[in-house]
Amino acid sequence: MGLFDFFKKDKENKEQQQALDEGLQKTKTSFFDQLSKAVVGKNTVDEAVLDDLETLLVHADVGIDTTVKVIDRIEKRVARDKYVSTSELDRILREEIVGLLDAHGDRTGSRAILDRPDSPGHPFVIMVVGVNGVGKTTTIGKLAHRFHAAGKKVVLGAADTFRAAAVDQLIVWGQRVGVPVISHGMNTDPAAVAYDAVLKGVEMGADVVIIDTAGRLHNKVNLMNELSKIKRVMQKVIPEAPHEVLLVLDGSTGQNAFLQAKEFTRATEVSALAITKLDGTAKGGVVIGISDQFSIPVRYIGVGEKMTDLQLFDRHTFVNSLFKK
Repeated sequence: MGLFDFFKKDKENKEQQQALDEGLQKTKTSFFDQLSKAVVGKNTVDEAVLDDLETLLVHADVGIDTTVKVIDRIEKRVARDKYVSTSELDRILREEIVGLLDAHGDRTGSRAILDRPDSPGHPFVIMVVGVNGVGKTTTIGKLAHRFHAAGKKVVLGAADTFRAAAVDQLIVWGQRVGVPVISHGMNTDPAAVAYDAVLKGVEMGADVVIIDTAGRLHNKVNLMNELSKIKRVMQKVIPEAPHEVLLVLDGSTGQNAFLQAKEFTRATEVSALAITKLDGTAKGGVVIGISDQFSIPVRYIGVGEKMTDLQLFDRHTFVNSLFKK
């Protein structure tokens, strides 16, 4: 890496850190203002402090099960160390949250494509799922931009053929990013679109093929059958496809995101998560809870409107930003 490239990369890292800090600001303000009030005038972490902390974590949409797990870990540390001051609570809480995220974090899957110098001989196929309105198509566009900017060849498949304007929206993203979009138009067979997109990816020596899918939960049997069919036809071209099933969730919906994760993990084998719209909510704790409860790694988080605001999720960077004052 030359000196110019080093400074360019350093600038990009600083810009991403600033976007992350700003994106988590509402969660930080809501959580830590209340935490400060809970420990004011107290020197040690006692039962009352832990009760207040439990309430705050639940309100931040960390989720009840994960909150109980965090509180239990802190209680054990307090019992072991005999004396834990309230001034140490931030550090202990940070360590325990990172510990939870460590259990489900990795650098495999689609994020590893960014670090891979060569294609393995066939495209890495990502099937993207999620309900309408969570930012699924926008996430695909931003993901395509990230891969394209890294010098990867990308093909998009517009297989969400049932939602009004979904196909057109993906085509616009393809034009904006500068990558081809395979489309058969509205009300066509989504599996046929996925098949043609994967075939196009193979023919042009693409690194990544990203398939958009319909996000309808009103009939889980139909959803399951449709996703299964899409998988089967893609496997006629690449037997291992899809290599990743990426579930997109709207972080601002809090507990609704948990419910959506539950439904989609029942309907198909979800292998990674993208959690969007964290910049517009005080519910950033949902990232911690969903990753923990479903044992699925968070690959990407959305912290703003810009193309670069879909960031690779790094648990240490995320938690450090969350606790930055």
